[in-house]
Amino acid sequence: MKALRAHAHEVLRDATIPELPNHYQGKVRDNYDLPDGRRIIIASDRLSAFDRILAAIPFKGRVLTQTARYWFEATADICPNHVLEYPDPNVVIGRRLDILPVEIVVRAYLAGTTATSILTLYKKGAREVYGVRLPEGLRENEKLPEPIITPTTKAFDGGHDEPLSPAEIVSKGLLTAAQWQTVSRHALALFARGQELAARRGLILVDTKYEFGTDAEGNIILADEIHTPDSSRYWLAGSYPQRFAEGKRPESFDKDFVRSWVAERCDPYKDDIPEIPADLIVETAAVYIRAYEAITGLPFDIPEAPEAPLDRIRRNLAPYFTRA
Repeated sequence: MKALRAHAHEVLRDATIPELPNHYQGKVRDNYDLPDGRRIIIASDRLSAFDRILAAIPFKGRVLTQTARYWFEATADICPNHVLEYPDPNVVIGRRLDILPVEIVVRAYLAGTTATSILTLYKKGAREVYGVRLPEGLRENEKLPEPIITPTTKAFDGGHDEPLSPAEIVSKGLLTAAQWQTVSRHALALFARGQELAARRGLILVDTKYEFGTDAEGNIILADEIHTPDSSRYWLAGSYPQRFAEGKRPESFDKDFVRSWVAERCDPYKDDIPEIPADLIVETAAVYIRAYEAITGLPFDIPEAPEAPLDRIRRNLAPYFTRA
């Protein structure tokens, strides 16, 4: 924790680089489209919640990029992905894709908090969800008979995701039947690999989100991120059986310190966000780092010498300035 505190001010809040073309800033990532069809994706340290940026967490962008790298490499035999190279710990160079308008979520447990989660729908009495029939008598956080895909519309412009069934996806022309078959096959295979490797690390991969796109030839390619702490839910396998039997929430990587702290002190959708304590920021950074190490089995190296992340990224991306 002491080493983290020494780097508490070295956060990447904004990855604007004027020498690179076609800048688009998302909630967490800054993107640049190069003329040759490649995309530079820089994972910032921004923490997004309540439709706004709450804080910047040291090393968060690096954790997300490197966790995704571990999984992209571990699943490359299952499904092609967008990755071309990694010039910096926060940066991936990928193929530019046309993102498919359906977000693929695979779930293996009756869990979740959002309006579109199967637990929320199940508690409301729904048993036919996303084109799948769920059995009666399931308990919160119980393992499903088998993993299921719960697709939603992808809200590109700040809209709300809406649940979809496979039949609706095809009938509405969001995907062709062949595309849906390919996407669903890839998603279930990726999830199975994720469960297998997570289990070796004493973790349960509960659910996860996948994003797919098509390249210029129409091939379906895995994009964005995979099995990161932001896109996936993990539980600790060792304590799950007893906690489930006792009706307790499974142990997980709880990264919501900042979200909970803010929600207790204001209406985060309307009010100004109060200043977030530095210790809370460092604690959240520590959770992200622990998650990386637990998921990948690899050590997270905190740099000895302080350096502004944007300075390092600019230096590593300098070769792309002249190509832009």
